[in-house]
Amino acid sequence: MRVVILGSGGGSNAAAILAAAAAGNLGRAQVVQLIADQPTAGILAHGETFGVPAQYLDPAPFKTKLEGAGEDCYMETIAALAPDLIVLAGFMRVIKPRFIAAFAGKIINLHPSLLPSFPGLDGIGQAWRRGVKVSGCTVHYVTPEVDGGPIIDQVVVRIEPQDTLVTFGEKMHAAEHKLLPTVIARLSRQA
Repeated sequence: MRVVILGSGGGSNAAAILAAAAAGNLGRAQVVQLIADQPTAGILAHGETFGVPAQYLDPAPFKTKLEGAGEDCYMETIAALAPDLIVLAGFMRVIKPRFIAAFAGKIINLHPSLLPSFPGLDGIGQAWRRGVKVSGCTVHYVTPEVDGGPIIDQVVVRIEPQDTLVTFGEKMHAAEHKLLPTVIARLSRQA
């Protein structure tokens, strides 16, 4: 199963996927490309570390969505890679219906909440401010409704009385780093 990972930031989830692959724990999945929408995104360095091609693609002209010329560039580049799975791992852009239709059923997203609770930006902060005792992370298929696609799997993360927003975020990221590679491995065995 050919996997393309899209990210915007440090790429810790991409690194977790690549480490799982290096350890033989990603099933039949093979990451064939990392793509970042920021020229200095940390995810790009993980490509060199793990020997996977990585590139920046200009998403212009919009700051928060993938549309227009940027969307065309992403669609053409990704289509040429012939992916079986596209993983949004910290990709901070809204994917539009045309892109989703072009790769129907092949795009998954990692979200830092137990969807349908706390969709959209800052799922960790939303849960923290609401005062919930249990949150978690979700991997779901991408549909035109932001964070509204069918849920593939979830992991619960408890918020303990001694937690701070920082320690809660660290626990959430640790859970994400386990969940996302596990889901990819499972999907690769079902393909």
